[in-house]
Amino acid sequence: MKRRMALMAMLAPAGAWAQRGFRGGFRAGAAADSLPVAGSEQEKRILAVLEQAWNTGATYANVPHADGRMLRLLTEAGNAKHVVEIGTSTGISGLWFCIALAKTGGRLTTFEYDARRAAAAREHFRKAGVAELVTIVEGDAHQTIARLREPFDLLFLDADKDGYVDYLNRLLPLVRPGGLILAHNIDMTPEYLRLVTTNPALETQLFREGGGMSITLKKL
Repeated sequence: MKRRMALMAMLAPAGAWAQRGFRGGFRAGAAADSLPVAGSEQEKRILAVLEQAWNTGATYANVPHADGRMLRLLTEAGNAKHVVEIGTSTGISGLWFCIALAKTGGRLTTFEYDARRAAAAREHFRKAGVAELVTIVEGDAHQTIARLREPFDLLFLDADKDGYVDYLNRLLPLVRPGGLILAHNIDMTPEYLRLVTTNPALETQLFREGGGMSITLKKL
């Protein structure tokens, strides 16, 4: 209960920013979309891989820094032990998750359709020293998510936008009460957004920096 209250208190100002951004064309400032100052040697190593990936263009369909920092913040503040990601791409969002998971003692299970991008992600995780925290599942996630059996703490959707509703319907029962469902590029998924803002078991705020993301708390 205390952890849920802390998360809601943290999300309240983010939600206010999101609403102002939705109505007034808010744009992220330079500080919001930059890499943070490393707090440990492990974080420094992960951030170095992130910077190199961006500088070399190895970031296909990935989150910008502003969104990545929010992924890390929510994961660490919620003390998430198991994060499930749909859409690994080249592992950029996964690296942000791993900064937090290295501290919470957690792990990431991430699903990727494209074998080449999955290979690139594995290399990024290896270079960052977090490969042991990550399980990459290759193939069509609409099929492979059936392997998930146990409850988890956080779900991140960043794959085929038309599939968000299917992913939500099938995986919501596995998100623990008090857990989070995050969805990237939310402007491209109106039906999903309608579902997470009308379900009484969910509380949703919009984060309008970066690529735009919905942040949904599973209340029940």
